[in-house]
Amino acid sequence: MFYQFLAFSFLKLIFIPSYRSTDFEVHRNWLAITHSLNISSWYYEDTSEWTLDYPPMFAYFEYALSHIAKYFDPEMLIVSNLNYASYNTILFQRLSVIFTDVIYFLGVRECLKNVNKNQKVFHSILLLGNIGLIFVDHIHFQYNGILFGILLLSCGKIFQRKYLQAAFYYTLLLNMKHIYIYIAPVYFFYLLKFYCSGSFKQFISGVIKLGTIVLLVTAASFGPFIHHLPQVLSRLFPFKRGLTHAYWAPNFWALYNFADKIISIVKKIPQSHSNTGGLVQEFQHTYLPTISPQVTFILTAAAMLPCCIKILFIKNESIKSFMKPLIICAATSFMFGWHVHEKAILMILIPLQVLTAYFQSEANSSLFLTIFGLYSLTPLLFTSELILVKLSLYALYIAFNFYAFRRIYKGQQLLKIHENLYSLGIILLPLYEFVIQYILKLDQKFPFMPLMLTSVYCGLGMIYFWLKFYFEYLLETNVKKKTK
Repeated sequence: MFYQFLAFSFLKLIFIPSYRSTDFEVHRNWLAITHSLNISSWYYEDTSEWTLDYPPMFAYFEYALSHIAKYFDPEMLIVSNLNYASYNTILFQRLSVIFTDVIYFLGVRECLKNVNKNQKVFHSILLLGNIGLIFVDHIHFQYNGILFGILLLSCGKIFQRKYLQAAFYYTLLLNMKHIYIYIAPVYFFYLLKFYCSGSFKQFISGVIKLGTIVLLVTAASFGPFIHHLPQVLSRLFPFKRGLTHAYWAPNFWALYNFADKIISIVKKIPQSHSNTGGLVQEFQHTYLPTISPQVTFILTAAAMLPCCIKILFIKNESIKSFMKPLIICAATSFMFGWHVHEKAILMILIPLQVLTAYFQSEANSSLFLTIFGLYSLTPLLFTSELILVKLSLYALYIAFNFYAFRRIYKGQQLLKIHENLYSLGIILLPLYEFVIQYILKLDQKFPFMPLMLTSVYCGLGMIYFWLKFYFEYLLETNVKKKTK
């Protein structure tokens, strides 16, 4: 597995000079803030529009990186050097993502520890070479690899029933990026059920031990900001960014926005704004009720509730009994959350790929989600020189998924007929984007049509996946320990 990790690391080196998003400047600015300013000023600094809005543990991570960055180019650590991107700055930031992916490697190794050796090679390639992570981290630019690595380390400890270590890794993760709070209910109910069960004395002892770990890690993270908590929290939870991201993540709200637009066109209702303009801001819906953050929170919590309640009735500690609800909660937050980023699809896909390594019954869900979930990330790489790169990498990765599953699960039908038809329909999206719209001369009149079509089409697949996966979980009468 280590040699596979090295091979993919060398592949990532190819993308060092490639297109990079505004997130590159976001993280450069955070390097400068944490290196140049007193810690009490980190969450107040606003010279750049890309202010620090991750939890303190991630800020410490940036602070540690900054002490290496100064040897590459100290100019990148000056707060006022906005949009600074010297060659050495680019080199350092790209390499920092590649090297910190070692945590992701350790997480994958931990989770695949007990997978059949003959099959482990396929599953490790699918996880270590996940093309979505390459798109998001090594071209677009972010640090999701280290975050997913910590998540998988936590999951691996759950598999081994080392619950205190699992709680430590998860709390650390939550203090690095707060989006992972969406899967907190799974940890809460699962650890309550299987670690704190027994006599009243065992229950109290378990709660105290888990609570101590959570409090210590959180205190280490937020302790230096104890007098600045309101300011820190205002940065972590900005509700003025609107219901959907710059382009709609393929979820329920993408279809809601689309329905509102279609109804307003049919009814000839004047639209004073456009929620397809690629901007991050609040919008009022034209015909359908405008959705508030409170509505999305209530809807998300209500949709998670049946899944969480079932955890309390599970009889056996097992990989499936933990991973399935984790995937469902991640998918539910993706479906109904406020201002969901399209990149959050990886929070569902990567744990699902781990689950599939142990249970062949999940191969159908994994393959189906991979097809439309990863395609929904391709609009992130919108520059012309990346068109062939992203479509080729996507096609190769999907082809390897089919090849790997057919080798592992010989004779098993991977997708049902309607799922195959839907998956083949994905081909129409790049066909419209790169051919049809230019033939019909629609590119100037409807420039955001390819984004909308991608979000809506993939959103339909997401709803189908969520409903199917959720109902399968609820209808399971007993979760067995492990099946092959």
